[in-house]
Amino acid sequence: MMDNLIYLAIVNLLITCIGYWFVGKKMIFPSWLLCLLSVLLIHYIFLAEIPIIRMFALISTAFTGMKVITTTTVYRDKLSILTFTQWLYFVFAWAGMRAEIFEQPGSQPLPGAKRMILNGLSKIVIGLLLIFASHQLIMVEMNTQMQYILITSLLLIAFSLILHFGLLAICAGIWRYFGVDAYYLFKEPFKSKTLNEFWSKRWNIAFSEMTSIAVFRPLKQKINNPAAFLIAFIFSGFLHELAISVPVNSGYGLPMTYFIVQGLAVLLEKLLLRNNLRILNHAVLSKIWLLFWLVTPLLLLFHKTFVTEIIWPLAGLH
Repeated sequence: MMDNLIYLAIVNLLITCIGYWFVGKKMIFPSWLLCLLSVLLIHYIFLAEIPIIRMFALISTAFTGMKVITTTTVYRDKLSILTFTQWLYFVFAWAGMRAEIFEQPGSQPLPGAKRMILNGLSKIVIGLLLIFASHQLIMVEMNTQMQYILITSLLLIAFSLILHFGLLAICAGIWRYFGVDAYYLFKEPFKSKTLNEFWSKRWNIAFSEMTSIAVFRPLKQKINNPAAFLIAFIFSGFLHELAISVPVNSGYGLPMTYFIVQGLAVLLEKLLLRNNLRILNHAVLSKIWLLFWLVTPLLLLFHKTFVTEIIWPLAGLH
């Protein structure tokens, strides 16, 4: 495994160095090709590794490759002023997709840094407590299916709190101490009033930045907005297949279906809002609408093989 991890580090370093050159030369198509070939190479190298390691290798490589693509696309029509050091900070020490925030870091800490770090630490503590609770719950005698659902729900929430709302918030806070205008990448998602707000402005902002810059905006100049919008969701589904189904070699098509459903639901929502459907303007009914579309098909996204071979083992459960 150690040899493969060295290969992973070398591949990602090469993507980063070549990608910096691509950004300067505005080479968008070669950036896509670099990302695709790198992911295929890592997939081949890690074929014999356990699912957790395969997932980490595939996600990290695709993530690095997409940073090159999005940055090359953003800087296509303007002069790149990122130094190589700033580029390294952006690629390896920030999960967002907006490289511009590293162009001219301020000399003074920005407001909110301490609050972000403390908020992130509190979320990590809650997440760890939920993992502890799942360990206690597995010892309780109950219906097997019910136990699986309860424990899986606790673990999904726990890992989201630790990573999405914990570590990423701490990272943003640290960068703000260094004058970089970093921001929450998960911005109080359940304050969302609509599905569109949830996916575009509150949940995984790095992902929405990436799909908007790399897929939606270029496509909407060539095809109509709804089609470009749906293709962006399909692309999200493809990346989640890479992160969820490929590492466990099972469940293919299920994460893709989840994101196609989400894309169609957002388009339906936009249509209903244009026609002033009252239920979507009602505080309670709009929340029911939101949760219905997000939660009901969730088993498509986190299918059982992924849960039992990655989520449970990550928490030390079998």
